[in-house]
Amino acid sequence: MEAREIEAKRIAELLLEIKAVFLQPKEPFTWASGIKSPIYCDNRVILSYPDVRKEVEAALARLVLQRYPNCALLAGTSTAGIAHAALVAERLGLPMVYVRGSKKDHGRAQLIEGRAQPGQLAVVIEDLISTASSALGVVAVLRASAINVLGIACIFTYGLKSGLDAMAEADVANFSLLDYDTLIEVALTRNFISAGDVKALHAFRENPQSSDWQNFGISG
Repeated sequence: MEAREIEAKRIAELLLEIKAVFLQPKEPFTWASGIKSPIYCDNRVILSYPDVRKEVEAALARLVLQRYPNCALLAGTSTAGIAHAALVAERLGLPMVYVRGSKKDHGRAQLIEGRAQPGQLAVVIEDLISTASSALGVVAVLRASAINVLGIACIFTYGLKSGLDAMAEADVANFSLLDYDTLIEVALTRNFISAGDVKALHAFRENPQSSDWQNFGISG
């Protein structure tokens, strides 16, 4: 087993143990978009567990070094990516900024908080990728300020086609500590879900806009 696979499984175990990730096919969550989902991920929870936080941020720092060795600036997404970006920037000794969801209505009315210079090589730090809209919004703001975005580094990715297509269209790379398939594999092994749940979870990922996934063999 490769080091990356071992690390991904470890991250999955941690997120499941602290309940940063919930897998509930029988009692689906409603996302902000209105989508009914058998999974909910809130990586803000990581911040409340010092030992887990250290391990996750160390892994994110390694990811940035390995995938983006020329990175000179970290940019957090607002709001979930801000704390993770700050912690990773501290580990790597890099400057950090974050991009607001909308312009301030006072002062300089800037979108980028902190100091970024045109031409800097930046990596966007995100807690998770679903549709990728928030991360790509940050990429667009940075590019508009002549900052060279190397790509995205995130904790978890759903692997939804809409998100993958959006990142490809924007010509943005993304590398994640944990992917959807590994999360499900570990959840099954650790008895967080059943084999019937796995079918529903995979069906959801293939077509999240449809409720058909709820017809799969969910555990009773």
